Amino acid sequence: MSSVVKFNVLTVPEGAGTTLEERFAKRAGLVEDQPGFEEFQLLRPVEGTDKYLVYTRWRSEEDFQNWVNGQAFRQGHAQAAADAQKEGAPAGHGHGHGGPAASNSEIWGFEVVQRVCAES
Repeated sequence: MSSVVKFNVLTVPEGAGTTLEERFAKRAGLVEDQPGFEEFQLLRPVEGTDKYLVYTRWRSEEDFQNWVNGQAFRQGHAQAAADAQKEGAPAGHGHGHGGPAASNSEIWGFEVVQRVCAES
């Protein structure tokens, strides 16, 4: 069985990147212990785009869906929303899916068909 990769593509207004990065840092540990989780990366844009990429790799689509529909996912987004409210964002915003840290979110999914890693 091949791994699956999910990109959460976040449109981040100018000046809000640091806020987004801080919110993700506060969520550290909420995905790493999930069954089927393999890797996470938060990718900052460097060339002509306002899109951050949140990269996760999972053992299977089922593992990803279990995480999205599970307690840890809700907990992480609830905490980020609470942090956004403390920063003055409207309720329900600012957790990477709206509010001041990101103005749009889109999920892209891929199946890993080839993977090459550097040797240690």
